Amino acid sequence: MNQDRGADRTLHAERLYVPWWGWPLPLLAAVLLAAEVHMGYPGVRAWLPYVVLLPLMIAWLISMSRTKVEVTETELRVGKARLPLRFAGEAEVIGRDRKRKALGPELDPAAFVVHRGWVGPVVRVHLTDPDDPTPYWVFSTRKPEAVAALLRKA
Repeated sequence: MNQDRGADRTLHAERLYVPWWGWPLPLLAAVLLAAEVHMGYPGVRAWLPYVVLLPLMIAWLISMSRTKVEVTETELRVGKARLPLRFAGEAEVIGRDRKRKALGPELDPAAFVVHRGWVGPVVRVHLTDPDDPTPYWVFSTRKPEAVAALLRKA
């Protein structure tokens, strides 16, 4: 995806949205919780939980869908974090089969992690900045090979 943003061209951009199959269960949980409160109180308190809990759950699902992964000519952006490409070292694609190990026993506690469970693969980018205490970034992406290839070129 190519877009111009001043002098910094976007080489890759994606949004890690919650897929349709991730919406029914949280919405059902909000309805059941509202029904539980409704059963105990008549009057205004009967409908108020539905008016409060359902929009809150929808807002939470939308906020979970706001995470972006972008690679521009000069930086990697994951969510609100930015990494200048001059500090991006080795980029490694971690498939679904190795993801649990990479995010579990192999994970460095100082690593920067943006994981979305509904997105299969992750990319691990080692940092070369000696002043940064973060050893690497691990983030979900639907196109790990494309992102890793762009990072390797930089």
